[in-house]
Amino acid sequence: MPSTVTGVVSRAKGVPVELVEIVVPDPGPGEVVVDVAACGVCHTDLHYRQGGISDEFPFLLGHEAAGTVAEVGAGVSDVAVGDRVVLNWRAVCGGCRACRRGEPQYCFATHNAAQKMTLTDGTALSAALGIGAFAQKTLVAAGQATRIDTAALRGSDGQGGWWDPAVAGLLGCGVMAGIGAAVNTAPVRRGQTVAVIGCGGVGCAAVAGAVLAGARRVIAVDIDAKKLVWASRLGATHTIDSSGLDEDGVVAAVRELTDGFGADVVIDAVGRPQTWRQAFYARDLAGTVVLVGVPTPDMQLSIPLLDVFGRGGACKSSWYGDCLPERDFPALLELHRAGRLPLDAFVTERIALSQVEEAFATMARGEVLRSVVVMDPTDGDSKDGNSKDGNSKDGGAA
Repeated sequence: MPSTVTGVVSRAKGVPVELVEIVVPDPGPGEVVVDVAACGVCHTDLHYRQGGISDEFPFLLGHEAAGTVAEVGAGVSDVAVGDRVVLNWRAVCGGCRACRRGEPQYCFATHNAAQKMTLTDGTALSAALGIGAFAQKTLVAAGQATRIDTAALRGSDGQGGWWDPAVAGLLGCGVMAGIGAAVNTAPVRRGQTVAVIGCGGVGCAAVAGAVLAGARRVIAVDIDAKKLVWASRLGATHTIDSSGLDEDGVVAAVRELTDGFGADVVIDAVGRPQTWRQAFYARDLAGTVVLVGVPTPDMQLSIPLLDVFGRGGACKSSWYGDCLPERDFPALLELHRAGRLPLDAFVTERIALSQVEEAFATMARGEVLRSVVVMDPTDGDSKDGNSKDGNSKDGGAA
C-alpha cells in the first residue's frame, strides 16, 4: 500500500521550499522503498531550488542519504528488508560500453526508479538526482541502495555494529566526490605533493582523500580563512589565503611551497576558468590537474595550446569521484571506524526536516561543511557523528 509521508518540495524557481505530504508508491520490479534516517544538505539541492539544473518542477529535494530498506520489489536480490543502506545516484546498467569494458564508474545508462513519487493531488515529483531523500521515505532503484554490513564497521575497541546515518549518508555525494577525486581519479600516490583549490565540502573531502592516499604535503587554497581552518583539521599541511592574490599569485604561492616546482596533483574543487588555470599552472611539469568543481554551461576556457603541449601530464575531470559505490562506500566507512578518515568532521550540525530552507541560507553564507537532516535523533551512534565543533540542532522530522 502506498505510503503518505512528509517531504521537502521545491515548487518553483527561487521560491522557498515547503514541507508537504507526499505519496511514495509500493516498489515495482527492481525498486526499493527506504526509510530515510538522515540526509545531507548539498549545494546540488540548492541548485535545483534555484532552477539551475532543470525546470521540471516540482522537485522532491535531497539525495545525500542513508537509511533502512523498508520494502523491496520483484526481482530485487542485492538488498533485503532491514538492510542499512547508503543511497547513490549512479545505479549502473551493466551492459553499456563502459560497463562491458570493466569501467562501470563511467556507465552511459545509469537508471532510477521507474515510478514517480507524487503530491497528494497526484502531481508527479521530480526526485533530485533520482533520489528525493528529504522525506521520511523514498523510492529508488535497487542499484541506488548500497548495502552496508554494519557488523564489519569495527572501532578501535574491536566492537562492530556501528551505524550513524548522518555520517554514512555523506558518502552519497559531496564527500565521495572529493575523496574520490584524490584517491580514484588523480590518483594521488604516496609521497606526492597535492594542492586543493576551493575548500568547501568537496574540497575538504579532497584534502582528506589526499591525506588518506599518503601525500607528504597537502596545500589548501581558499579565499575564506574559515575554510582553511576546516581544511587544516582534515589534514592540510599548508594553507594559502588567496583572497588578495591574482591567478599568478596563487601559482607562485603553490610553487613556493613545493620547492619551486609546483604540486604533483592539483585538484580544482571550484570549477571556474580562473581556478582551472591556477590549477594548470600550479602543477609540476607532467603533473595532474583534476577538475571536480562543476562549471556552468556558459563557461569558456582560454589557454595557449602550446602550454598544454609543453607541460605534459594529465588534465582530468572527476564525476562523483569516479566511485564504485559497492566498493568505495563500505571501504571508506571501515577506514572511518579505524580512525583513518574523519568523516564525522564534515557534520557541522544536525537539523530537522523543517529546517532545510534555513540550512540553504546557512550553506550559501559558507558557515557549514554540512548540515544534515536527521529524521530520528535516537537512530544510530550520534556520539561518533557529531562534528568537531559539536554543534547540533537535533529535532527529528517535522
